[in-house]
Amino acid sequence: MNSTDRVTVADVMSTPLETVSKDATVREAARRMREDGINALVVLTTPRAIVSSTDVLDAVAEGRDVSELTVADVMTTDVETVTPDLYMEEVAQMMTTYGIKHLPVVDDDYVGMISSTDVTAYLS
Repeated sequence: MNSTDRVTVADVMSTPLETVSKDATVREAARRMREDGINALVVLTTPRAIVSSTDVLDAVAEGRDVSELTVADVMTTDVETVTPDLYMEEVAQMMTTYGIKHLPVVDDDYVGMISSTDVTAYLS
């Protein structure tokens, strides 16, 4: 297989990118994820951040009030990102190495999201 036959992030990433404000409540973020059928939202902050269904679940399990808790209180910062031209095999390796399920796709700015579900679909 030569490089022109290989699948890249751009071929399978989800777009448009779904985002949420760091000031939104965790409940609002959870509602958005449920309505959109996704498991993570990019938080438009510096450094780069993401809030996932795991972050929400952890907050609930800890007994925190998700109607008042903000995304900034639970988000993961300094997230790993990938570029659209990265090959899917490399993405799978990154996810395994770092134990993560979502990677924002960045090409100067955010352009999409790739998830472990996308990787699994590609590999099957």
